[in-house]
Amino acid sequence: EKFRKFLTEPQVTVIVIAINSRRVYIMGEVNRPGPIPLLANMTVLQAITTAGGLGQFANSSKIRILRTEDGRQAVYSFNYKEVLAGKNPDQNILLKHGDSIVVP
Repeated sequence: EKFRKFLTEPQVTVIVIAINSRRVYIMGEVNRPGPIPLLANMTVLQAITTAGGLGQFANSSKIRILRTEDGRQAVYSFNYKEVLAGKNPDQNILLKHGDSIVVP
């Protein structure tokens, strides 16, 4: 409407380049704990990388992903060294909005 002063029939296009309201949370022994934007098809390993990697004293075999499903909390295990070695790649799950990753 504000462009009508200058144009007879203005047309405006809006393109969304990022959605920043979807987040996952990473806490504990990572270099940059806190909320991180959830990107499309983001995995646990990618989230850890976004948080700057594991801290010096991280227990990489006991990482947990906490997720609320149907009103109940589900807990998923993630062993960093196994995933990097190609063992049990199914641990590297796709993250969902609101997931919390706990690195002891």
